[in-house]
Parts: sequence; C-alpha cells; structure tokens
Amino acid sequence: MRKTSFVLAAVAAASFALVGCDVQKTREGSVDVPKYEVSKTQEGQVTLPKYDVDAPKVDVTTEKKEVEVPKVGVYTEKETLTVPKIDVTPAKDRDDKVAEKK
Repeated sequence: MRKTSFVLAAVAAASFALVGCDVQKTREGSVDVPKYEVSKTQEGQVTLPKYDVDAPKVDVTTEKKEVEVPKVGVYTEKETLTVPKIDVTPAKDRDDKVAEKK
C-alpha cells in the first residue's frame, strides 16, 4: 500500500512538472528524404483460401447456488508516513539563472 501511494505521488509530480514547462523554439528544423521510383515488372494475382466454419453453440445462463463465503473485518488506523512533497514553479515564473537564458 505504501509503495503504491509513493508511485502515484511520483506520477502526479511528473505530470505537474510537464504542465509547468515553458518551451521556446531555438532553431528551425529540416528533413531531406531520399527519392525513389518504383515500376511494375509483372502482373500479380491473389487467390485467398475459403473456409466453412461451424461454430459451437454457447448458452450462458445463471443459477443460484449456496456456497460458503469468508467474511473479513476491515478496519483502519492512523499511521504517520513519509510522503513526497512536490512544489512546481512554471518555467516562466522561475527566478533562477536557468530561466534568465531566454
């Protein structure tokens, strides 16, 4: 249980960190792809096989049965845990040296 809540907190923190990003394009990109020419050298023919399939008949119904079911008591108690605390400052609001490089 503790591991699950820690993982959920980490995923939430990563999501908040991505929302706070400030992205600036610093260079234009370009892509040159090679050019190809393709020509047909012969005619093609495709014949797909045929199948006759007889599927089984399936009937799904319900019926009442009496079975023994274990009963478990559920209780909670307070416990002090160490959990991550995450503060996110969006990039445009930062006041450190990294944000000044814009």
